[in-house]
Formats: sequence, C-alpha cells, structure tokens
Amino acid sequence: MHETAYEITTLTPQQPTPNPGMLPTEIPPGVQMVTLPGGIRTLAYTPQQAPPAPPIPVAQPIPTWAKTTALLTPTIGGGIAAAGIGLSYAAPGLIAVTDALWAAIALIAAAAIGIPMLLRIGRTTAAGKGSTHITQNITATGMFGKANGTINHH
Repeated sequence: MHETAYEITTLTPQQPTPNPGMLPTEIPPGVQMVTLPGGIRTLAYTPQQAPPAPPIPVAQPIPTWAKTTALLTPTIGGGIAAAGIGLSYAAPGLIAVTDALWAAIALIAAAAIGIPMLLRIGRTTAAGKGSTHITQNITATGMFGKANGTINHH
C-alpha cells in the first residue's frame, strides 16, 4: 500500500482567525465563534440553550397621587351635578333677579337725566318771582384780632 504523508498545521493566536471574510450575520443558526482551550478561535456547533425565562412581574404599590385622584373624582363629579341641579331650580329666581336689576338700572338712568331737568325748571321759575340776595362784609384786625361783619338783605 501506498501512504501519503500530509503536513498538519494549526493556527496560532497571532495568525488570522478562520473565515475572515464571513460576517457575523452569515453564520448559520447553532454555529458560534468559540475559543478552544489552546487559545485558537474557530466556528463550532453549540447546543441550543433554552431562552431565559421572562421576569415575573412584581406587583407595584399604587401611588398616593393615584389614590387621591380616584377618591376625589366622584366627589368632584357629584359636586358638579349638584351645582347643575341647583342652578336648574334657581333659574326662575335668577331670571326674576336679573329683571329687577335691569329695572333698577333703568330707574337710576331716569333719575340721572330727570333730576337735573327738574332742578333747571325750578331755577327758571324762581328767577321770575325775584330772588333774595344776601351779602356779607367781614373785617378783622391782626392775625388773632376780633372779627366784625355786616349782613345785607336786598
């Protein structure tokens, strides 16, 4: 028989890794780049590992602001509803009050126009009858002196 001798070579850590042109995305599933105990890096099939179990959710305590809001919501809603019912019962009275206020505003406006007109009319009639004129003459001597005066009716 004829035997052929083959030279066996191994990669040393200083030499390039196998398949230098292969991208990590081109590696088939179940194959990974592994480092052997001698320091040589190579591709090898690895056993499929079960994916880690998803973390179990832990119950979180309800925040205080959420509790407060949840407790206040029906109270605020009830208050708004009560206010709406109260306004619906009070509507006829509110309409009467607004009518009374408009009447009061009209009375004030009429008085603001009417009173000056009545005063003008009263002055013109009094001027025709004759008016009384009163004059005063007051004299004083010195800063703290006694004052003397006379009143004249015409």
